[in-house]
Amino acid sequence: MLATTMRTPQKTQNPTSPFRQKKSLGQNFLTSNVVPSWLVEAAKLRAGDVVLEIGPGTGALTRELLSHDIQIIAVEADERAVAYLQTEFSDAIQAKKLILHHSDARELALEKLGLANQEFIVVANIPYYLSGFLLRQLLDTKVQPKTLVFLMQKELVERVVRDKKSSLLSLSVRAFGEPAYIKTVSRGHFRPLPKVDSAILAVYNINQQRLAEIGTSFFFSLLHAGFGKKRKQLVANLSDDLPRSAVTQALASLEVSPTVRAEDLDLTAWLKLAAILKSTP
Repeated sequence: MLATTMRTPQKTQNPTSPFRQKKSLGQNFLTSNVVPSWLVEAAKLRAGDVVLEIGPGTGALTRELLSHDIQIIAVEADERAVAYLQTEFSDAIQAKKLILHHSDARELALEKLGLANQEFIVVANIPYYLSGFLLRQLLDTKVQPKTLVFLMQKELVERVVRDKKSSLLSLSVRAFGEPAYIKTVSRGHFRPLPKVDSAILAVYNINQQRLAEIGTSFFFSLLHAGFGKKRKQLVANLSDDLPRSAVTQALASLEVSPTVRAEDLDLTAWLKLAAILKSTP
């Protein structure tokens, strides 16, 4: 159920950006009212939720979030955007509905932002070049969101959700939650126009349970080793760090071919393999 709508008026959205794009920050500003509503709908917000927004930019998504009875903690690296947002949303800031931090998303310290494990939702239109980094940073951490909704490059969302072959990215996301491809967002919804289309990725039911016994460090070390040399079979890749006999025996116990490659195993198989290899003397 979506949260109830607030009646606090906000300023009308300007279809053009109030400042020029910085290529170094990977900025592509949303100019559409409908895309923010898609993102918020995917987040399944309830009254009283705390939302972390990364890179609010000109506030298109912020404005939609503020129409719901929630609190937003926003992190913005561009000082021009911070100044603009402070003016544009001064009422929401004064009412503590919006808490704005001038900070680089790559240096996020979730505890210092006042966020607690499983007690917040991430909703953000993120720069393409930070997609993988932010997914790892927000999922592989002691302070996890309960839901994450990202607007990011369509190709990456497809790789996480729709590819038949596994990848480091898809397994890393699935290890912590349930990813869903929500909607394609064409490049025409942004200014300046990006070179590719985007899509909305949602990750639901985020938790640490799948890796509780194996341990995240061991599991991801195993994944990185398995995908280390793409053209090699999994046995060869893992045998760089583990006894070859242990790897072949583990695969045999799972009834997996010894010629399998890393991308041919799904998350369930990887979890079982990791559990066996961790307990091997």
